[in-house]
Amino acid sequence: MPGEIVGIDLGTTNSACAIVEDDGNVKMIPYRGGETTIPSIFAIDEKGNELVGHEAKRQWLLNPRRTIYGAKRLIGRDYQSGFVKKMGEYFAYEMKPGDQGNVIIPIDEAQYNLSQVSAKILNTIRTVAADYLQKPIAKAVVTVPAYFNDRQRQAVKEAGKLIDLEIIRIINEPTAAAMAYGIRQNLNQTVAIYDLGGGTFDVSVIEIRGRTFEVKATGGDIFLGGIDWDNALIRYVIEDFQQKHGVDLTTDPIAMQRIKDLAERTKIDLSARTEAPFSIPFVTMTPEGTPLDINMVITRDKFQELTEPLVKRTVEIADMVVKDAGLGVHQLDEILLVGGQTRWPAVQKAVTEYFGKPPAKSVHPDEAVAVGAALYAHSLDTDAVDQKVQLLDVIPMAIGIESASGDMVEVFKRNASVPNAKSLDTTTSYDNQEEVQVRIYQGDSRRAKENDLLGEFEFSGLRPGPKGSVNVQIVFDCNVEGILTVTAHDKDTGKSMETTVRVQSTEAV
Repeated sequence: MPGEIVGIDLGTTNSACAIVEDDGNVKMIPYRGGETTIPSIFAIDEKGNELVGHEAKRQWLLNPRRTIYGAKRLIGRDYQSGFVKKMGEYFAYEMKPGDQGNVIIPIDEAQYNLSQVSAKILNTIRTVAADYLQKPIAKAVVTVPAYFNDRQRQAVKEAGKLIDLEIIRIINEPTAAAMAYGIRQNLNQTVAIYDLGGGTFDVSVIEIRGRTFEVKATGGDIFLGGIDWDNALIRYVIEDFQQKHGVDLTTDPIAMQRIKDLAERTKIDLSARTEAPFSIPFVTMTPEGTPLDINMVITRDKFQELTEPLVKRTVEIADMVVKDAGLGVHQLDEILLVGGQTRWPAVQKAVTEYFGKPPAKSVHPDEAVAVGAALYAHSLDTDAVDQKVQLLDVIPMAIGIESASGDMVEVFKRNASVPNAKSLDTTTSYDNQEEVQVRIYQGDSRRAKENDLLGEFEFSGLRPGPKGSVNVQIVFDCNVEGILTVTAHDKDTGKSMETTVRVQSTEAV
């Protein structure tokens, strides 16, 4: 039945939900106060109550260590990665490694992994939608950054399973935005989607032919987004304060949270104004007990100077993706801006200069992804042939295995179309070998270990024989969601086994 399946934009900073109603119109699910976005924040208050969304954000300043935000940036990541350590400098909450090498966040006696945190946010979205629609929500199409790897996609799927929400399809955020733009216009266009959200950046070049959406190329940086604009301002303020007063505020979580909160608001102000005050009274005390204030004026020019490298990075990625698509910028019919950070004037200026035309105004930067997800969800849930949508997507990074020399042997190249399947023949390398082990990576580095380890596949129980006498065929199957399944069989005996690569991608504690 239409109405029981929703589209969810699970964002780094904010999330949103939409549904196609019985009359065919798309409706953003409203939250309290009529807002259509919910902060992607989870917290435990002093009494042990769980808070999600607006309630969690309201107590953030007073309770920074027990408030988890930006979880999407860490989901599916290895705790030992340099990125997790870097994020730890800005997140007030504690992080530690779990049994699987994933990120665990301890609060009081409880320990949360990132799939659990995402599940709490998804559950709140579902509850609000069910209350609004007056019917249960059992299924959803959920969006992820195009540049999410297999581990991260698996972790989002896991979040749905934890709350019995069937995520019937994971689709890429830029693709969803393209659907919001073109699904009902019967277009024949090639568009670029420049998606700069709170925590991630994606660019996709998509060919729209009626209700067929073919991704020609995609690329991005899951460590680039509005949070980095905030962090650039935070660093500037902290360094200025230390120069003036000799006090390092990074050791004070309450002070840091107040600065972070004001940095985000100042960034938003500076999109519309040329300067904004940055004032925090009594931010800390001297050792003698004298209160110290932050009193600054931040100009747009200064903030643009601080964040210019971030803007340049987005244009470099856009250039790479357009070239990967085999196109020139003049061959693109429209440029769509998605994500809140695209409101920054320097971003709009850089996009206009690079693409040689101003971006289209026909999609809402905060709602397009959820709207597209809902439209796609509706197409999957309908029997009407004229409502069906065909999606031809690609994988964002190469998938391959580690060779004996440590190199990455590509099975699927970057921007290979999905669904896709490839086979690889291998054999035993010593007498009476009983198992074949394959380490599977995703990434664009030539050296396997510089990429993300997706998991290890072990094919055991080989029949004994001299080396080179047993022939094993390994088949890699990447589905439409970009999730990998691996099967193997002994070509002589037919013995086979199968696994979805999750040895390293599970988020279980």
